[in-house]
Amino acid sequence: MVTDDISDVAEVLPNEAWEQLQQPNTVLVDVRTKAEWSFVGFPDLDDLDKEVIKVEWLAFPEMSVNPEFTGELFSRFGDRFPDKIFFICRSGVRSQDAAEYVTDVLAEIGRKTICVNVAEGFEGDLDGSKHRGNKNGWKKSKLAWRQS
Repeated sequence: MVTDDISDVAEVLPNEAWEQLQQPNTVLVDVRTKAEWSFVGFPDLDDLDKEVIKVEWLAFPEMSVNPEFTGELFSRFGDRFPDKIFFICRSGVRSQDAAEYVTDVLAEIGRKTICVNVAEGFEGDLDGSKHRGNKNGWKKSKLAWRQS
């Protein structure tokens, strides 16, 4: 597990996230846009009997922070918040921002939920040809995913 010196949010690689998501009361939140979910795909947690929670962190097309992000996310939990929330995006940048934000909100409301960023994200870093999906990330790790 990697942690950023500035952030209270832990970071794990995709395979580590998959392993930890097998634990009860853990969830995966995909913070990419609706277009990305449709055209690029998203993690598939069917083998874990779980669904990916999809909530846009940055609303397309303006790419401004979704003012309803925590409301939409927390409404999925009802009265039972998970013990650990994993956040994923394309490359791990937006999900880190979302995880930090949610960590702060949870602290303000007195919840003990742990937020974790999935490093490398769903598609991973750019390769030498400036393409994603070839170097690292959820898909490159051969973890389950699908397209709608």
